Amino acid sequence: MNWLFGSALSSTMVVPERALKGHEGYTYSVPATHTVLGTPLQGPWPEGTRTIVLGMGCFWGAERIFWQLPGVVSTSVGYQGGYTPYPTYEETCTGLTGHAEVVQVAYDPAVVSDADVLRTFWESHDPTQGYRQGNDRGTQYRSTVYTTTPEQAAAAEETRAAYQQRLTQAGYGEITTEIRTADEAGPYYYAEDYHQQYLDKNPNGYCGIGGTGVSCPRPLDA
Repeated sequence: MNWLFGSALSSTMVVPERALKGHEGYTYSVPATHTVLGTPLQGPWPEGTRTIVLGMGCFWGAERIFWQLPGVVSTSVGYQGGYTPYPTYEETCTGLTGHAEVVQVAYDPAVVSDADVLRTFWESHDPTQGYRQGNDRGTQYRSTVYTTTPEQAAAAEETRAAYQQRLTQAGYGEITTEIRTADEAGPYYYAEDYHQQYLDKNPNGYCGIGGTGVSCPRPLDA
């Protein structure tokens, strides 16, 4: 997507004192309902639902991967991991907010495990590319995992280690994925309405998501 903003993009992470000031609240409306699943976009969801926030490049294609995954209750796209409060898409694309484009995935762990959500994440993009994903370049396209439970955090590290072995065998470099808790990453900000379920609204829209073709081993679930 970065062709929309050209030379404004950054390949160096902004420091807090140089980040954009941001806003005191949303400057746009956030929809209430998922256009594909018909479930609440912002919750509440059924008791026991878990959430995890994943960055894997352009969030349009990434979100579609997860709303199609059995056991997923809802998805949304947004911005997280940076410094600027309530950023806009245009601000995030400058690289001066520190945020990544991310997908919040709400899922039923009785149907799809933490590990299987993460296996889908690893296999659906190239986590060795640093501040880019394919042709999309900039810190906002970095690979990220922001966890909300200790079990997710353990599964993230376990699947990362297992996938690194497979990637190394296939000739890929080191995984650069940022793994930390959602609390450490800071607030999750919902993206603008037109980004939510973008590829459902625009079936022929841009999708820069592409995996390595390397499968992630299935670890033992806790």
